[in-house]
Amino acid sequence: MPDAVQHRAFTPLKAEFPDVRLLVGQFRDMTTVVVPREKIVAVCTFLRDDAVLGYNMLFELNGVDYLNYPGAEHRFAVNYGLLSIPKNNRLWLKVFLDPSGPTAPGCAPRDEEIFEKGDGGLKIDSVYGVWPSADWMEREAYDMFGIIFVGHPDLRRILTWSSFGSYPLRKDYPLRGVGERENYKIVTRDSA
Repeated sequence: MPDAVQHRAFTPLKAEFPDVRLLVGQFRDMTTVVVPREKIVAVCTFLRDDAVLGYNMLFELNGVDYLNYPGAEHRFAVNYGLLSIPKNNRLWLKVFLDPSGPTAPGCAPRDEEIFEKGDGGLKIDSVYGVWPSADWMEREAYDMFGIIFVGHPDLRRILTWSSFGSYPLRKDYPLRGVGERENYKIVTRDSA
């Protein structure tokens, strides 16, 4: 019989959110709590402000695409790595997202239209207000996976251009791209 996962954040989290279903897992001494998307800001704010826990740093935020992953029930996830510096304690949060429309290359709206025309299944509240360090990490997850962080003060691409039309770290994106290299205008010294 497997041992029950123990972490100092469980009891306070269960007490603060008794009606929220929080799933817990552990792998290689890293504990992950799966949080419903609509509760991510409330859970993060509690973990930061609680005097005992004091997770005062968001050290990692990334996206994951589970397309064709064996046993996966959801398509995308957002991982949040939290650290309590005074207590030297880490905790991972995970939120699962499922797109409501097609995810193939070329179906992405421009940055200016992303909040109105973006996939509602890939929208999640931004934790920028809890930890300002989420700024560029949320922008990278948006740029690479198309995860839309509602309430982010400057959600735009940082590695590709606004009219790129796709998200390159999605698993349904072709390895050779969709013509970016072939159609890219080469500027030489003589033509510059």
